[in-house]
Amino acid sequence: MGTAVSDVDPEAEAANAVRDPVAVVSDLNVRFRRNRRDVHALRGVSLSIASGEILGLVGESGSGKSVLGFSMLGLLPNHAAVDGAVSVVGADMLRRDDKALRKVRALDLGAVFQDPMTSLNPTMRIGKQVAEAAGSDAEALRLLTAVGIPEPKRRMRAYPHELSGGMRQRVMIAIAIAGDPELIIADEPTTALDVTVQAQVLRLLQRLRDDIGCSIVFVTHDLGVAAQISDRIAVLYAGRIAEIGPTAEVLKTPAHPYTHGLLRSRLTLDTARDRRLAALTGSVPSPISPLPGCAFAPRCGLAVDECSAVPPDPATVAPNRESACILPLEQVARDFADKSTNTGEPVAAQPGERGEQPPSVVLRNVTKTFTVARRWLDRSTDNHGKLQALRGVSLQVGHGESVALVGESGSGKSTLLRTIVGLEKLTSGSVELVAGAPRPQMVFQDAGASLTPWLSVGELIAERLRGSGMSRAARHDAVVEVLERVGLPADVAKSRAGQLSGGQRQRVSLARATVVPPSVLLCDEPTSALDVSLAASVLNLIGDLRRSLDMSVVFVTHDLSVARVVADRIAVMYLGRIVEVGPADQVIGKPAHPYTKALVDSIPDLGRESRVLPGEPASPLSPPTGCAFHPRCPISIDTCSDTELDVRLEGIPGDPHQVACIERKAG
Repeated sequence: MGTAVSDVDPEAEAANAVRDPVAVVSDLNVRFRRNRRDVHALRGVSLSIASGEILGLVGESGSGKSVLGFSMLGLLPNHAAVDGAVSVVGADMLRRDDKALRKVRALDLGAVFQDPMTSLNPTMRIGKQVAEAAGSDAEALRLLTAVGIPEPKRRMRAYPHELSGGMRQRVMIAIAIAGDPELIIADEPTTALDVTVQAQVLRLLQRLRDDIGCSIVFVTHDLGVAAQISDRIAVLYAGRIAEIGPTAEVLKTPAHPYTHGLLRSRLTLDTARDRRLAALTGSVPSPISPLPGCAFAPRCGLAVDECSAVPPDPATVAPNRESACILPLEQVARDFADKSTNTGEPVAAQPGERGEQPPSVVLRNVTKTFTVARRWLDRSTDNHGKLQALRGVSLQVGHGESVALVGESGSGKSTLLRTIVGLEKLTSGSVELVAGAPRPQMVFQDAGASLTPWLSVGELIAERLRGSGMSRAARHDAVVEVLERVGLPADVAKSRAGQLSGGQRQRVSLARATVVPPSVLLCDEPTSALDVSLAASVLNLIGDLRRSLDMSVVFVTHDLSVARVVADRIAVMYLGRIVEVGPADQVIGKPAHPYTKALVDSIPDLGRESRVLPGEPASPLSPPTGCAFHPRCPISIDTCSDTELDVRLEGIPGDPHQVACIERKAG
């Protein structure tokens, strides 16, 4: 278990101290050649990983975390220029003997990556893929059972697309442990998962570490996740180690200002809703032109002249702790203590009285059923090919109000957004929008995939102004104005989406959606793939746009910490229905539905172990009768399987906090 949630066993620590480390990285420098210029991915990285240890690698995108992981796996491309040494169980992972490296990877190494769909063969059944690594079907079945795959015999016959994201990640973990490895590299394995599934995967990795005695390098940009699983944390910035030490100590008293900044940028359930998020200013410097001194100095509130001269190497600042900062630990820790997490400036005032303006969106008993081809159906069920994505959803979004839709994957959140914007046709029910108001606009999770790659940013934004009667000069001025509004310089208009960072692409998406202010801005997980600092800045921007343009926002997220910050009200969805809706503070502070409480308990936090919600949602192809959550509910009674309650559209004004639960209603 990570030191943030349990004490280190002194006997185990002593045993590890006398054993050779599983991996040793010594003064590692990695450069790539792109467009006749050197990209400095890693610069002088040194660390070791003890037997049975879980080391968390934390930092923003571009910090070098994944490159370090690939170095340990011996998977750096041949064109990489590498200096230094990387040893795993005594093997040199930087040598170019592919046969020897394959042997080490087969016997001593395992890997789990962020997106299992890109790692699994979509044309091969799960059982065959695991058996290739395990050696036999019987061993594949044992491994799938070990990682908690429900009905493993049946799942062996499935293809990757027929499994949920959490089960696909479990399959990848089964493949990773097939050879009883000494070291597993887990590169952002929970980033794209719901908080409930994330908690399950973290617990599984911890259990496997205890059962097979392997070491794990866990790459993540979320310090809350690292706190749940890591014994030590190494914080990387611009290709260098900024800080390394025991998890509990690093999180309690960060020795480097960058660690301090990451902690302040984190969203928690206690983050103040009436204040701007304390996002890190600036961005990671370009790896093409490394700064001469400390790379973090331009973003550091404690920087002095000396910081810009020579890059400091990590030095011991306390027992078992190192920091690459010339300032003493006590000074950095004092600054951290003086600034409570995520307390930025107060947000701008809300618009004035809205009077009797009609609601922006009214959903009445909305249902959406998809027809599924019979070849994809499970023969063990009598389903007739109907997938019930939405099952009677009623909700009202007031003018200028922000409502968050939360729930696990498959709950119907994104489908509901698509029905509002008109991308999906309703099966029954109605969606009512304000007559004559600009149509709702949507911002997607992957901005890179939603922006046409061959058009410039200026062309993408100007597309929405066609038919407005504006002159070309007026359209150009409007593009410049909206780019400024979302915090981008005017010259970004000449760039294409592929030339921008993830945060910049998401700002372009917001600029395109709001160049003609919509009545409703629909946001589908727009920050889930971003670093914590970028996510905080994008959330601040969405709040600013909502207030300045006086528009409504419907925000889909699986993270209740995000929902609490962006939303006035929260609607919790489970298997196509709303099970709870109410003011954000009430839904999170006093969750009334058992499912909402499980979501709250699953959120990773510093110093608190997240709780695992057992099981996975039933398939929308064959939802349970009565309350769909009752098979996983700790307080269910017999009546729950026969009765299903709904939240009422009319109940919002008089009864703002509603719950569809027999037990809670009775209480």
